Amino acid sequence: MASGVQVADEVCRIFYDMKVRKCSTPEEIKKRKKAVIFCLSADKKCIIVEEGKEILVGDVGVTITDPFNHFVGMLPEKDCRYALYDASFETKESRKEELMFFCGHQN
Repeated sequence: MASGVQVADEVCRIFYDMKVRKCSTPEEIKKRKKAVIFCLSADKKCIIVEEGKEILVGDVGVTITDPFNHFVGMLPEKDCRYALYDASFETKESRKEELMFFCGHQN
């Protein structure tokens, strides 16, 4: 049985854009989303982009020094959110990038 909650087209587009890494100009790369937070619409029928709750790749190192801590700070203390975070990290073998999906509620 489905929950009946829809996903806005913009959410799907953002997910696809973050998932697919295309060859881009430096200016296009700066505009890519590093993190974005989604919420339920006011009528609780659709998952939408939460306005003003994003981090652009171009913000990292300029206005945001620690993107993950900044991302965590954007989450509300007592409300449910969905989020995508484009994580970059290094292992002994190589540099890796993973798109992480978060769904949660903080008490």
